[in-house]
Amino acid sequence: MDNPNKEIREWLETLLIAILLAVFIKMLVFDFIQVDGISMVPTLNHQDRLLISKFGYLIHKPTKNDIVVFQYPHDKTYFFIKRVIATEGDTIEIKNEQVIVNGEICNEPYILEQTMGDFSRRLVPKDTIFVLGDNRNNSKDSRYEDIGAIPLKLVKGKAIMRVWPFRDFGKI
Repeated sequence: MDNPNKEIREWLETLLIAILLAVFIKMLVFDFIQVDGISMVPTLNHQDRLLISKFGYLIHKPTKNDIVVFQYPHDKTYFFIKRVIATEGDTIEIKNEQVIVNGEICNEPYILEQTMGDFSRRLVPKDTIFVLGDNRNNSKDSRYEDIGAIPLKLVKGKAIMRVWPFRDFGKI
């Protein structure tokens, strides 16, 4: 007959390892977030649930068109999700309803309406990114002074997959 204490101990050790592994993965590799709001419509909808990769940005910096999750600069308990439009060293401006990066008009098939309002030409500072919501006219993003260019240290990950609603499951 097996020793019941030994079997219980083995189950507890296995459970502890599983919990530690899950915590490690959540802290450093992947996480789930829920979209709150309409600033990324039509790409993302209110209450979509997304898988984000945290690991990739430990190796390289965000690139143009990445959809990133970052902490709101003035209250790090809030997280925003936006699209990277320009990276450090790029110039960005919005003029005549067009987003212009490094002197070239951006091709933006993911937006439904032109970007209203002008934004004077600026240089994206070192170690920052410039982000906009896909629903440009209903988005609080880098155009606003309280957000501005996002320091890379505030970027928590890249949205890589929609997991809910299940009918929209898949790569973003």
